[in-house]
Amino acid sequence: MTTQAQQIQEMEEQLNWHWRNSMKPARFFNFDGRAAWPLPLLLIYPRTSTIVIAVINMIIFRMLEKRGLTFPAALRVVRTSLVAFFFDEIRPGLNGVHHRKFKDFG
Repeated sequence: MTTQAQQIQEMEEQLNWHWRNSMKPARFFNFDGRAAWPLPLLLIYPRTSTIVIAVINMIIFRMLEKRGLTFPAALRVVRTSLVAFFFDEIRPGLNGVHHRKFKDFG
Protein backbone atom coordinates (compact mmCIF):
# COMPACT_ATOMS: atom_id res chain seq x y z
CA MET A 1 0.00 0.00 0.00
CA THR A 2 1.23 3.42 -0.81
CA THR A 3 1.06 5.91 1.92
CA GLN A 4 -0.74 9.19 1.68
CA ALA A 5 2.59 11.08 1.59
CA GLN A 6 3.73 9.09 -1.46
CA GLN A 7 0.42 9.76 -3.20
CA ILE A 8 0.76 13.48 -2.52
CA GLN A 9 4.34 13.44 -3.83
CA GLU A 10 3.27 11.65 -7.02
CA MET A 11 0.47 14.18 -7.50
CA GLU A 12 2.90 17.09 -7.05
CA GLU A 13 5.25 15.54 -9.63
CA GLN A 14 2.40 15.28 -12.11
CA LEU A 15 1.43 18.91 -11.51
CA ASN A 16 5.03 20.15 -11.88
CA TRP A 17 5.74 18.10 -15.00
CA HIS A 18 4.90 20.99 -17.31
CA TRP A 19 7.30 23.43 -15.69
CA ARG A 20 10.18 20.98 -15.63
CA ASN A 21 9.85 20.25 -19.33
CA SER A 22 8.89 23.68 -20.62
CA MET A 23 12.44 24.56 -21.75
CA LYS A 24 12.92 21.53 -23.96
CA PRO A 25 13.12 22.43 -27.65
CA ALA A 26 10.12 21.72 -29.83
CA ARG A 27 10.57 18.52 -31.82
CA PHE A 28 9.20 17.76 -35.29
CA PHE A 29 9.62 14.09 -36.29
CA ASN A 30 12.63 13.83 -33.95
CA PHE A 31 14.20 16.96 -35.49
CA ASP A 32 14.61 20.28 -33.74
CA GLY A 33 11.60 22.38 -34.70
CA ARG A 34 13.82 25.35 -35.53
CA ALA A 35 15.77 23.26 -38.04
CA ALA A 36 12.55 22.44 -39.90
CA TRP A 37 12.03 26.01 -41.12
CA PRO A 38 12.14 25.07 -44.86
CA LEU A 39 9.14 22.75 -44.50
CA PRO A 40 6.53 25.58 -44.54
CA LEU A 41 8.13 26.74 -47.79
CA LEU A 42 6.89 23.50 -49.34
CA LEU A 43 3.34 24.81 -48.96
CA ILE A 44 4.20 27.94 -50.94
CA TYR A 45 6.69 26.50 -53.45
CA PRO A 46 6.15 22.72 -53.80
CA ARG A 47 9.06 21.70 -56.01
CA THR A 48 11.68 18.98 -55.89
CA SER A 49 14.39 21.54 -55.23
CA THR A 50 12.57 22.80 -52.12
CA ILE A 51 12.18 19.25 -50.82
CA VAL A 52 15.88 18.57 -51.37
CA ILE A 53 16.90 21.79 -49.62
CA ALA A 54 14.60 21.05 -46.67
CA VAL A 55 15.84 17.47 -46.27
CA ILE A 56 19.51 18.44 -46.56
CA ASN A 57 19.02 21.26 -44.04
CA MET A 58 17.32 18.95 -41.55
CA ILE A 59 19.96 16.22 -41.97
CA ILE A 60 22.84 18.66 -41.47
CA PHE A 61 21.35 20.13 -38.31
CA ARG A 62 20.48 16.64 -37.03
CA MET A 63 24.13 15.58 -37.46
CA LEU A 64 25.29 18.71 -35.65
CA GLU A 65 22.79 18.04 -32.88
CA LYS A 66 24.19 14.51 -32.49
CA ARG A 67 27.62 16.11 -31.97
CA GLY A 68 26.23 18.28 -29.18
CA LEU A 69 25.40 21.55 -30.94
CA THR A 70 21.94 23.02 -30.66
CA PHE A 71 20.40 24.85 -33.61
CA PRO A 72 21.36 28.38 -32.40
CA ALA A 73 24.88 27.23 -31.49
CA ALA A 74 25.28 25.64 -34.93
CA LEU A 75 24.22 28.91 -36.57
CA ARG A 76 26.85 30.77 -34.51
CA VAL A 77 29.52 28.28 -35.61
CA VAL A 78 28.51 28.71 -39.25
CA ARG A 79 28.59 32.50 -38.88
CA THR A 80 32.06 32.58 -37.33
CA SER A 81 33.34 30.08 -39.90
CA LEU A 82 32.06 32.24 -42.76
CA VAL A 83 33.63 35.36 -41.24
CA ALA A 84 36.95 33.55 -40.85
CA PHE A 85 36.74 32.21 -44.42
CA PHE A 86 35.88 35.48 -46.16
CA PHE A 87 37.82 37.95 -44.02
CA ASP A 88 40.68 35.64 -42.92
CA GLU A 89 40.39 36.59 -39.28
CA ILE A 90 38.90 35.20 -36.13
CA ARG A 91 36.73 37.63 -34.23
CA PRO A 92 38.24 38.12 -30.76
CA GLY A 93 36.12 37.92 -27.65
CA LEU A 94 37.13 41.45 -26.61
CA ASN A 95 38.09 44.27 -28.89
CA GLY A 96 41.34 46.15 -28.35
CA VAL A 97 39.77 48.88 -26.23
CA HIS A 98 38.70 46.48 -23.49
CA HIS A 99 41.99 44.57 -23.16
CA ARG A 100 44.03 45.25 -20.05
CA LYS A 101 47.11 47.37 -20.53
CA PHE A 102 50.21 47.58 -18.40
CA LYS A 103 50.66 50.82 -16.48
CA ASP A 104 53.80 52.07 -14.83
CA PHE A 105 53.00 53.91 -11.62
CA GLY A 106 56.68 54.34 -10.66
